[in-house]
Amino acid sequence: MRTIGVVVNPIAGMGGRVGLKGTDGKVDEARARGAEPRAPSRARAALDRIHELAPETTVLTYAAPMGGGAVCDAGFEPTVVGTLGDEETTAADTRAAVADFLDHGVDLILFVGGDGTAVDVAETIREHDADVPMLGVPAGVKVYSSVFGVTPRAAGQIAATFADTERAEVNDIDEDEYREGEVHTELRAVVRVPAAEQRQASKQLGGGTVESLAEGVGREAREGVTYVLGPGSTVGAIKERLGFEGSPLGVDVWRDGEVLVEDASEREILDSLGEENVIVVSPIGGQGFVFGRGNQQLSPAVIAQCDLEVVASKSKLDEIGTLRVDTGDPDLDEELAGWLQVRVGRYERRLMQVI
Repeated sequence: MRTIGVVVNPIAGMGGRVGLKGTDGKVDEARARGAEPRAPSRARAALDRIHELAPETTVLTYAAPMGGGAVCDAGFEPTVVGTLGDEETTAADTRAAVADFLDHGVDLILFVGGDGTAVDVAETIREHDADVPMLGVPAGVKVYSSVFGVTPRAAGQIAATFADTERAEVNDIDEDEYREGEVHTELRAVVRVPAAEQRQASKQLGGGTVESLAEGVGREAREGVTYVLGPGSTVGAIKERLGFEGSPLGVDVWRDGEVLVEDASEREILDSLGEENVIVVSPIGGQGFVFGRGNQQLSPAVIAQCDLEVVASKSKLDEIGTLRVDTGDPDLDEELAGWLQVRVGRYERRLMQVI
C-alpha cells in the first residue's frame, strides 16, 4: 500500500485569469482584481482520481487550506501532520510540510502548485538528502518543469499507478521579468519523478518562422469580429501584422483596427466580446497545450463565446506531435478533444489531434 504526502499551495495560479502572469508577491492585487483560488479544485480532481484507482492509499497532509480539506472531500481519512495559524501561507509552510512527509517515510510527495512550489519541494528533498519521488498537479501560472502531470486527473492517475521512476528537471523563471515580456528559464533541481507518458515535458521556448502565417491571418481579419489574441511569439507576429505590438506574454483584444484591451484579464476579455469572436492561440512548444498553460485568462466562459483558430509553425507541430487542453472544465476539455485543423501557413492547414 502506497503512502503519499499531499501539500497544496492554496494561492497558486490566482494571478493567471486576472492577467498578473504569476502570484509571487501579488496575492493582494490578484484578490483585488477578483481572483478566485484555483488550486483547491485542481487538488480535488487529482485526489478523486487517486481514490477511484487506489482507495486504500495512505495519505498524509497538512490542515486546510494546504490539503486537508481536499483530501477529506475526496474520501480519504488522512493523517494531518501539521497545522497553520491565521496568516497567509508561505513557501516556508510548503517546505515544512515536505520535511514532515519525509520524516514519516512517504513513498511520493504530491504537490499542487506551479514551478515555484516545485522548487520548494525539490530543494527540501535535497536538503534532507532524500530520494523520494515528487509529482506536481498543475495549478500555477508558470509550469515550465517536467515534474507535472499534464492535467490534474492525469497526475492523480500517475500517483495511484506508477511502478518506476526517472529523473526530471525542475525549472523556474523570474516573474518580474516574465511580466516585462522576458522568459529565461533557470534549472533549479534534478529530481526523481514517476515514469509516465502523462507527465509533461519541459517547456521549450521557440517557434520558428511564421511571417507567412501571420500575413494570412491578418489579411483575413473580418470587420466587426472581435479577435482575442493569446500569448507567445507566433501570435505576436499576427499582432504585428495587425498593426500593434501587444503584450508578448498576455492576452490582447482587437477589433476593426483598434486594440480594445492589452494584457487583458478574464473579466476584461468578457466585457470586450462582441456578437462574433475568435480566439487565436498557438500551442506551447514542447508541451502542446492550447489552453491551460500561461493563458488562463482564456477561461471556459471566454472559450464558450468564441470560435477557435489555432496557429503554429510546422516545426512546432513536428516537435509536439499532439495538442492538449486543460481548461479546468472536464466537460469542455472533452468537447475540445478530437481532430483540429491548425493553420501553419498563409493558406495551409494541418490536421492535429487534441487529447
